[in-house]
Amino acid sequence: MLNSSDELTKGGDNAAWQARKDAATPRGVGVMCGFYAARARNAELWDIEGRRFIDFGSGIAVLNTGHCHPRVMQAVERQLKSFTHTAYQVVPYTSYVELAERLNRAAPGRHSKKTAFFTTGAEAVENAIKIARAATGRSGVIAFSGGFHGRTMMGMALTGKVSPYKLSFGPLPGEVFHVPFPSALHGVSVDASLAALQQVFLCDIDPKRVAAIIFEPVQGEGGFNPAPAPFVAALRRVCDEHGILLVADEIQTGFARTGRMFAMHHFEEEADLMTVAKSLAGGLPLSGVVGRAEVMDGAAPGGLGGTYAGNPLSIAAAHAVLDVIEEEELAARAMVLGNLLRSKLQGLMPRVPSMVDVRGLGSMVAAEFFNPATGTPDAAFALRVQRSALRRGLILLICGVHSNVIRFLYPLTIEHEVFEEALGILESALSDADPH
Repeated sequence: MLNSSDELTKGGDNAAWQARKDAATPRGVGVMCGFYAARARNAELWDIEGRRFIDFGSGIAVLNTGHCHPRVMQAVERQLKSFTHTAYQVVPYTSYVELAERLNRAAPGRHSKKTAFFTTGAEAVENAIKIARAATGRSGVIAFSGGFHGRTMMGMALTGKVSPYKLSFGPLPGEVFHVPFPSALHGVSVDASLAALQQVFLCDIDPKRVAAIIFEPVQGEGGFNPAPAPFVAALRRVCDEHGILLVADEIQTGFARTGRMFAMHHFEEEADLMTVAKSLAGGLPLSGVVGRAEVMDGAAPGGLGGTYAGNPLSIAAAHAVLDVIEEEELAARAMVLGNLLRSKLQGLMPRVPSMVDVRGLGSMVAAEFFNPATGTPDAAFALRVQRSALRRGLILLICGVHSNVIRFLYPLTIEHEVFEEALGILESALSDADPH
């Protein structure tokens, strides 16, 4: 019997571990794959039985620089030899300050900025709302249907999808209001979304009581829906008119995924606060809030932080990640790979009538599926594509309010031949899933 993680990497039986998992861990932690990781390198992963997979999930958008990038590993190893924890709020360390300075420079906006670090994306969102409320003296928050902002109580309240995130977990924090997010495919225009926002102001909450409007420049879990430029411009105008802070949730979009360092670089408008996480530290837990200096200083000393917030190992990894993004020109690489993927998918659309849309910025690409007979979202088709790909050795993730969207989150460092191999598997999986 295998008893340690060291033994796990030497081989084992996935079915046996699956039984142990079911006995030892709760069903609420949903697990997609029935196999167990042993090792990984860049865009490839091997399970404990020695099978190889191409990873187009990247731990849910965490590995823009790939599994175990040598620069990241070396940076963490160096930090391990110095110290692993002091709690920044007790004994600070210079690497935290230096990383804050780097993000302040890299983040969109010409204004003076400050950055605070946390551990998870949900924690960053929670703190962004705390900061917005402290800075404005207001309590209301507006979010969007289809948005995903985490699994904590405030994160769930902000998230615009019930199943599985909100089931049985209420009541949720109050003074959170939702507005439809623009989606031409689903019949929601920019004008309709903005009209719904005005309806919230008329019927639910005085805009002078709203602290923040939070949105994703490209919705992640909601289906990789890019925010239209006129919509972002209108949100900025509304916020300026009523003294509301605009919060851009860049947790999934950040760090070169969309072809720019941050998705907000695609827009002329600037957010007041920005949340970051996921690919910031190459697989180590680290998140942050970057924002206008005067807004970030709205919270009193001691109001922000956390025992593990800005852990020195994660900070070291993040410095290496930023170096890799710059030196390997991953933003440009995201555009090249994204264009190749979009071209491949669009070329397959005449042969796959269920695939009704291919969209995204840079390498934040998704394909959406409708039933051709009914003209309605087809979650079953997306699931068949995912399962077929997995049997062939390609890990894909599903998203969308209707769970009918396949999203592609390969490492931006993926080798060209591995990328081409994955596209071949994807083509076969789409053919398998189509009953026609």
